Amino acid sequence: MSDNTAKSNKHYATVGVFAGIGGIEVGMAQAGHHPTLLCERDPAAQLVLAKHFPNVPLVGNIRQLRTLGAPGIVCAGFPCQDLSQAGKTAGIRGAKSGLINEVFRLLDSSSSPDWLLLENVPFMLHLKSGAAIAHIVSELEKRAFRWAYRVIDTRAFGLPQRRRRVLLLASKTLDPRPALLHEDVGEQEPRVNGKAHGFYWTEGNTGLGWAHDAVPTLKGGSSLGIPSPPAVWIKGKGLFLPDIRDAERLQGFDVDWTLPASTAEGRTGARWKLVGNAVSVPVASWLGKRLTALDTYDARKDTRITHPMRWPNAAWGERGQLFASPRSSWPVKIDQPSLLSFLRYPLKPLSSTATRGFLSRARASHLRFEEGFLEGVARHLQTQPTGRKRKHRMVEIRHVEARPTKTVVRSSK
Repeated sequence: MSDNTAKSNKHYATVGVFAGIGGIEVGMAQAGHHPTLLCERDPAAQLVLAKHFPNVPLVGNIRQLRTLGAPGIVCAGFPCQDLSQAGKTAGIRGAKSGLINEVFRLLDSSSSPDWLLLENVPFMLHLKSGAAIAHIVSELEKRAFRWAYRVIDTRAFGLPQRRRRVLLLASKTLDPRPALLHEDVGEQEPRVNGKAHGFYWTEGNTGLGWAHDAVPTLKGGSSLGIPSPPAVWIKGKGLFLPDIRDAERLQGFDVDWTLPASTAEGRTGARWKLVGNAVSVPVASWLGKRLTALDTYDARKDTRITHPMRWPNAAWGERGQLFASPRSSWPVKIDQPSLLSFLRYPLKPLSSTATRGFLSRARASHLRFEEGFLEGVARHLQTQPTGRKRKHRMVEIRHVEARPTKTVVRSSK
């Protein structure tokens, strides 16, 4: 990343629809942009937004919105349930992910923003031959938007979470390519400590979500239908679950950011769902800063493509023309700490019930596992109490005094 990137002084008013717990909005605020309107339907997420954005109007149902006013940036991390491998894969016309059409309706009834930012899962590029991304860019081009998208890996920003998401940036008057595609360090493999590995304990039959020295993607749900943390296998010690406060930090939020949702149904489960559905704050902050960068984009290595059956990981287009970009999912590289040094809070051993279920599914599957992993799972099961004797013991991997810095979000008056 160049240290000589020119910056403009322009900062934007932002509108966040499908705002969740405000990951995009917090990141944009860190870049100097200010929220003026939020829209989020989930009651637990509303509690979080009301706490951290007390002066920003909050609307519960996007269908109740008639206009977005005159925002500089419209941000929409629209629902992924119909586009995710972990979901029902109904596609872009599903009941939840199809709500992206409400964004297009609002664009037609509002002053055109300088920027439109959309976020979703990478599987949208492949599900039904990329029908979702094809629909989105078609709707954008009907409205004379130029667009670019890119798969971004959260690990590029120093967080030990393997999380890949599509960011799509569009504008009627500005070129989205310099902001989204200019910076690139190439695909990276972070230096890892071999002592800890993250995986989905709710899987084990067809997938594992394995991550070396990191956790796999934090998710709002699982194949078992419950919001839950991933597990961490620490060689020689056993299987453990991270604390919800560390999950917040793995997404770039302040500790206890989702605490207001603890009064919602499900309590801690509600918090895990919110964190799993959130946008990583450092990713949004990076892009927010890029929106004020006065760079150019060199497209000489890009390739014109037509009728893609498999959409590339980075692309841009306008007026019916589509170009694949060789940009990687790593725009920058910020040193990543080891997972065990990152985690601040005591870990809870994975219960005997959860361990037994995972081990049964794993042994019956045809998956390949890290050497010694299944043996480690079996040893962990032997150490866990069962029935009435079951009582979780918290395990301190290391002691770190948690003094989180508080994020300050300023809204326009």
